[in-house]
Amino acid sequence: MASPVSAGGDYDPKTDPARKAKSNDPGWKYGYWPDLQNKDKVACILCGKEFRGGIKRFKQHLAGGYGDAKLCEEVTSEIRREFTGYIKGSKRKRAKYVHESDNDDDDDDGEEIEVVEVAANEGQGSVVGPASQASKVQPKPKPSSGTAAKRKQALLSFKPSGKKTQAQTKATKSVVEMLRKSPEEMVDERLSGSYQPTIVATHKTKEEKSYVDKQWALFFYECGVPFNAAAARQFQIAIEATAQYGSGYIPPSPYQLGEPLLQEAVKDTSTMREDHERAWKHYGCTLMSDGWSDRRGRHLINFLVNSPVGTYFLGSVDASSEVHDAPMLADLLEKQIEGIGKDKVVQIITDNGANYKAAGKLLMERMPSLFWSPCAAHCLDLMLEEIGNLKAFKKPITRARRVTTFIYRHGRILAAMREKTGGADLVRPAATRFATSFLTLKSLHKHKDALKALFVSETWTGNKLAKTKAGLDVHDIVLSTQFWNSVEDCLRASAPLLIVLRVVDGDEKPAMPEVQALMDQAKERINQSFAIQSKKTFA
Repeated sequence: MASPVSAGGDYDPKTDPARKAKSNDPGWKYGYWPDLQNKDKVACILCGKEFRGGIKRFKQHLAGGYGDAKLCEEVTSEIRREFTGYIKGSKRKRAKYVHESDNDDDDDDGEEIEVVEVAANEGQGSVVGPASQASKVQPKPKPSSGTAAKRKQALLSFKPSGKKTQAQTKATKSVVEMLRKSPEEMVDERLSGSYQPTIVATHKTKEEKSYVDKQWALFFYECGVPFNAAAARQFQIAIEATAQYGSGYIPPSPYQLGEPLLQEAVKDTSTMREDHERAWKHYGCTLMSDGWSDRRGRHLINFLVNSPVGTYFLGSVDASSEVHDAPMLADLLEKQIEGIGKDKVVQIITDNGANYKAAGKLLMERMPSLFWSPCAAHCLDLMLEEIGNLKAFKKPITRARRVTTFIYRHGRILAAMREKTGGADLVRPAATRFATSFLTLKSLHKHKDALKALFVSETWTGNKLAKTKAGLDVHDIVLSTQFWNSVEDCLRASAPLLIVLRVVDGDEKPAMPEVQALMDQAKERINQSFAIQSKKTFA
């Protein structure tokens, strides 16, 4: 066979079929082996750079976003999109994590997840490593990583980057371990409710689990970690990944957490933004603004971008020294829109304040293709505020606040209250300010009998607070039938709106027709609840 030649008549290795794997892997359209004696090295046809690590790392070079594989300077956006989608598709179909011992003395800071191929016809589970190993088992040409056949055989293995030895390519794990699901998949199953305990876990005794639980509890107590961190998805993934690693895992040092691992997380965040930016360009996006004040009295404005891919936090601006009028807010929002791209932002959402309304109108005049919408949660909060300002509801809300403030201000009374309510609290924090008031009313009504029992018990009558003016007022409120009747009226007026608020402020955002249907249902329920009462009652 004649050797491939270039336009000038010289030998061109880029077009030599012998320098490409007999495979349907798309990476070989743009890569080749510069050295036939070292098939672990792949050269890029586009930019000429050479990469160790085989075709997998070379595809990362074309896709970009990987710390150890620099993006090709000559790659087109079309090629980059092709390989980004290809790599993500492959990851979803790869098999599970397999822990494999590694005897390298190299520092493990540079660990990466590498795909190793399992020979299809090997009953002993032997692993085919780089191309030099693959050449020993080649009964016929077979598609490489990336095609459907090989995706079924791919395994993710924790292996440090660097030179691999022959001993490292040997499979040492059982079939059960090879088929193990990834930590992310295990946690997702657990959170979805479809999780079934493993056989190993069911064989553990209650004492063994109790011991592990206690160690984690001590960690939370000693380090002051908030208890709700235990419900975080990433915490559960970390636990599962550690369990799959096995005994002897050494956690990262403070230096590793503060330097290399932090830098890696920053790179991952940058990559995540690139994914979001592609979605903004493809679908369009919504810019959301949220103002709040911190404990230092600073007025901060957060900016977030929402698209079908999800919500991305852009940043925060300290606007404490600014006058929050319409022109200032419009200029601030326009600056954020320009940073995203005017052609990508189709809508902005802010709260329903008069200044934001005016700012939204200004922006729509400047950019005719833009729409301004008020925040649904803020609109509902304003509705609850107006309901709370009605004469019939304002008094019970004020009296309920007086009861909770008194109880939570005095430790012995608070302890006695929790004993009566079975450890439950009366104050219920909510997503918005006025929703908190109505949820607290609901909690008071739920524990009405327990509160009445508290204020007629010996614990109360024997306490000196029972003889104070504040104590007598709270005692009379709790034992007042009129108070509890007015609380029920408040709940009948607010409960339907609280249901809508919980939906619009939840993690899964509903479509507008769903919100409209919920609002129609809420209005109907409120009308039915007060159909026989005169409007003058609520004036």
